[in-house]
Amino acid sequence: MSKKAKRRSVKKTSSTDVIRRQIAEALDWAHASVGFDKALAGLAPELRARKPAGFPHSVWDLLEHLRITQRDILDFCGKRGYVEKKWPDDYWSKKTAAPDDAAWGASIAAFKRDRAALQKLATNPKVNLAAKVPQGTGQTYIRELMVIIDHNTHHLGQIIAVRRMLGAWE
Repeated sequence: MSKKAKRRSVKKTSSTDVIRRQIAEALDWAHASVGFDKALAGLAPELRARKPAGFPHSVWDLLEHLRITQRDILDFCGKRGYVEKKWPDDYWSKKTAAPDDAAWGASIAAFKRDRAALQKLATNPKVNLAAKVPQGTGQTYIRELMVIIDHNTHHLGQIIAVRRMLGAWE
């Protein structure tokens, strides 16, 4: 193949493609933090719903808040007939008891499914990230993706802090 033919066959990567991939990656990365999987790995079942002294939430509370909030942003960005939740009541689980293994696993799996859907949204070239979300009040898709990145990072840090206070972090 000639050099000219090779140049034509190589797809150029645009800055938009790079930005989309970076946003998608940031939803799941651990470059500057521990990351979702490691933050939850190996936590003893009896500690999942325990609140350390002086802190209002357990790891279970935080996991459910992450799941609920991320799902809400996903629905806001793509679900027709989206109904806004009431802050803060609808963003925190009503269940405060220790979850069984099935509930724990289901919450983690739902979080990961929704995160993957947000990553797909971020990388979808048919979605104009600068466009306003139709059912919003001026929010753009990129804003919502950045909000969930910021939100998840904040609460993952809290999960690690709770685990440290419980003596359940290396």
